[in-house]
Amino acid sequence: MAEYKLLLPSMGEGVMEATIITWLFNEGDNVKEDDSVVEIATDKVDSDVPTPVSGKIVKILKQKDEVAKVGEAIAILEIEGEGTASEEVKTETPAATPDAETLKAIEEPLQTVAASNVEFSGDLYLSPLVKSIAQQENISETELKTIKGSGLEGRITKEDILAYVANRGSKPAQQAAPAPAASTPQPAVSAPAATIPVSAGDEIIPMDRMRKIIAENMVKAKQIAPHVTSFIETDVTNVVKWRNKNKAVFEKREGEKLTFMPIFVKAVVKAIQDFPMINVSVNGENIIKKKNINIGMATALPDGNLIVPVIKNADQLSLSGLAKAINDLAYRARNKKLRPEDTQGATYTISNVGSFGNLMGTPIIPQPQVAILAIGAIVKKPAVLETADGDVIAIRNLMFMSHSYDHRVVDGSLGGMMLKHVHDYLENWDLNTEI
Repeated sequence: MAEYKLLLPSMGEGVMEATIITWLFNEGDNVKEDDSVVEIATDKVDSDVPTPVSGKIVKILKQKDEVAKVGEAIAILEIEGEGTASEEVKTETPAATPDAETLKAIEEPLQTVAASNVEFSGDLYLSPLVKSIAQQENISETELKTIKGSGLEGRITKEDILAYVANRGSKPAQQAAPAPAASTPQPAVSAPAATIPVSAGDEIIPMDRMRKIIAENMVKAKQIAPHVTSFIETDVTNVVKWRNKNKAVFEKREGEKLTFMPIFVKAVVKAIQDFPMINVSVNGENIIKKKNINIGMATALPDGNLIVPVIKNADQLSLSGLAKAINDLAYRARNKKLRPEDTQGATYTISNVGSFGNLMGTPIIPQPQVAILAIGAIVKKPAVLETADGDVIAIRNLMFMSHSYDHRVVDGSLGGMMLKHVHDYLENWDLNTEI
């Protein structure tokens, strides 16, 4: 028999480690190829790790609540064959590091510097510490792209950037000029200074890991971006009629449900193409205009938490393709099957507050995006229609939409016009649109 090392797999750009939540099998249990053997948690998503081989778990190397690095062995399996095997993990020899004195001069001031909020372009992943060093040393993104990273998939490590600083001959970090990016207060979710009174019978419920992450992200988002919200009421009668006409045909043909969300996404994508400056991020005093249109889809989980899977390149998908992508992401989100990369890279987000029966909401903009659309419940109401024979009152399907945007870079005219275009696309939905 041979030993097989089960390694923590790569989970997408920027994800370097995960916490063990629960082992689904015990030592001595037999597992089959593709069985999910352990539940893990990253700062993005909870997911399962399957085994690529069949065998018996002889030793669990990482216990519940322990952290494992990508590529690190988390269990040993006994499989048929001889020798020792494991999934291949490619590494490179680290770059030369500066001497101890230089390291101390660079690292000491960084111990009191919080992780930078600066967002570099999407194709350059930097850890918070590396971002802090780059900011302190005034290293531009152009310079960073010249550094050969020794980390996983060529990423720049702390040692790489410190070696670059030493060889660059820069002054110690405490003498470096401050970065041009505007400083931003760091978010905090700790309890206020005053103690909250607890009365007899009150129940204290500790936040779970995901709720802590959500809390931190929401505080950060509100601190960074000044929020403005515009509202509009939209007649979606044509959308309702079109879906009613096509949902049975689509389900029979594709084996999938046809919801309203693909239509909303299609309208949003068209409006973003009309107003591409909504599809941006803020980097200090620079605006990064995104090439791709990746739509985040806020999804409520069975445990009451929230996650935002991302429809990548939504502008390149047909209505049918959007429906399939949305159904797949929603199913995997609710069944803890999302991969970390499924929640990364959104450039604009939609939140369907109508799914809870709410008419409207004022959603918080997820960083580093600059806008988010909330869609309310569709309600039948009497409405005034203009006809060739004069105004008439008719029963229509109406829906409120609310558009929150970052007033640093999105003024009321842009935010309002973007919302009006989504409104127009939905009100004028063609009943002959093919699915």
